[in-house]
Formats: sequence, structure tokens, C-alpha cells
Amino acid sequence: MARYTGAECRQCRREGAKLFLKGDRCYSDKCSFSRRGYAPGQHGQGRKKVSEYGLQLREKQKARRIYGILERQFRTYFRKADRQAGVTGENLLVLLERRLDNVVYRLGMASSRNQARQVVLHGHIEVNGRRVNIPSFLVRQGDVVSVREGSRSSVLMQEAAERMNSIQPGPWLELTMPAMTGRVIRYPSREEIDTQVQEQMIVELYSR
Repeated sequence: MARYTGAECRQCRREGAKLFLKGDRCYSDKCSFSRRGYAPGQHGQGRKKVSEYGLQLREKQKARRIYGILERQFRTYFRKADRQAGVTGENLLVLLERRLDNVVYRLGMASSRNQARQVVLHGHIEVNGRRVNIPSFLVRQGDVVSVREGSRSSVLMQEAAERMNSIQPGPWLELTMPAMTGRVIRYPSREEIDTQVQEQMIVELYSR
């Protein structure tokens, strides 16, 4: 399965924004973007004039990197969003939020989306009582996402339990503790998605 294997912090520096790809480290003094908030590479600190296309491209790359998706899959999500009724950009973000790895992250079962992807791949997560190991699985309204009972005693899941006791997952998700279970009440609205992306610029890019 293809995935990005380079330095996570390099992606934040390239996009000029914190993408929170490394969980708790992003909130600490060790965050590379806080120390070097300029693009990586020899010419990273140079001043560059960015075209309209360049701005649109950066927004698309930022969204891809936040959700940990490669280009081909991201384009597939866009086509699906474009076929749905409503605003294409908002439809796109809702689809990305519905990914199982994102829901696991939102519920606090993992400290980052990258870790959530691993948690799902390793079979620690169940949806409606059945194990699902596909990070791109799209949850639906009413779905129940939970940590497998056999996985709850692991160190990783014990850390997750502490995290889940102190977070608010969002108004479209319902978290039940100590059962380590979450339910999708409904799909999120744009106002409830805190992803700092200008989705209209992505639509304009793909509409060229």
C-alpha cells in the first residue's frame, strides 16, 4: 500500500502551517515548524511570488497531507463530492472526515491521524461490532466505532483511554467511556470541521 514515508514535520514546513501530523509533539517545544517556520531546502527562506495556481495547489496539498491521502485517492474523493448534491468543497471535507482513521483520531483513540491509520490497520478497531482494518472505510450515520475488547489492555490503548477521558470529539460524534466507544450521530457541517483549508480553492484547481 503506497504511503508517504518521509519526515512529517517537513510537510508542515512546506505548507507554511501546523498540520498536527505528529500528535502531542506538535504542541510541544520540539515542534520543528515552531523552530523553523519556513519551507525546507536550500531556498526555503527565499521570498517567492506565488501565482494563483500555486496558491490553489498549496491548499490541495495541505488538505492531502492533513488527512494522509495520496493524489489519486484524493482526486477520487473530489469526483465523488462533485457528483453529490450541495457545495462540492464542503462535500469533499465531509467525505474526508468520514474516513475511519479520521473518526478514530477525532474520538481520541489515537494521538494523530497517522497513528490512527496504524491502529486501524493493526485490527484494533471495530465498527458495529465487526473488525475493520481499512483506514479509508467511510462511516455512516448511526455507526458505532469502538476499540476491540482484546486490544484495550495494551499500552497504546491505555494511553488512548486517558486521552479520551479529557477530550470533546465534536457535536457530530458521541463518546462513551469507559467503554471506549463512539457513535456517529450525523455528518458534520462545515462549521464543525476545524481543518484550516480553503476548500473552494481546491474546487477551482480541479475545475481548470
